[in-house]
Amino acid sequence: MSLIKEFKEFIARGNVIDLAVGVVIGAAFGKIVSSLVSDVVMPPISILTAKVSFENLYIPLNEAAAKAADLATAQKAGIIAYGLFLNNVIQFLIVAACIFLVVKAVNRLKREQAAAPPPPAPPTKTEVLLEEIRDALKNK
Repeated sequence: MSLIKEFKEFIARGNVIDLAVGVVIGAAFGKIVSSLVSDVVMPPISILTAKVSFENLYIPLNEAAAKAADLATAQKAGIIAYGLFLNNVIQFLIVAACIFLVVKAVNRLKREQAAAPPPPAPPTKTEVLLEEIRDALKNK
């Protein structure tokens, strides 16, 4: 079997296409969660913590970083940006919670489908013929 033919079969599998769709949707979902954290969740937390912006929390690693006027300059000089890390942890927790809820819902649907009794099988040709014979004998 040629390598190209094997590759085509691999790509044509439903799982690969589902995975690709999942990655694209996941990337878009990541942007939404990033916006949710930075634009909705973190501002109230900043107000509760005396207007400290988590993005600006860092530990300078040298004198130049300690004297930096803004985060970008401090990052170039060398810092441990634990505030950005906290933002990313919050984003991860939100994504993990959403994925948990989706998986839980899918599992519930699968259980409901498995618990439903299968529909009765249609009668076979023999049964249909026997019913016709029975009905014909009743009518005589």
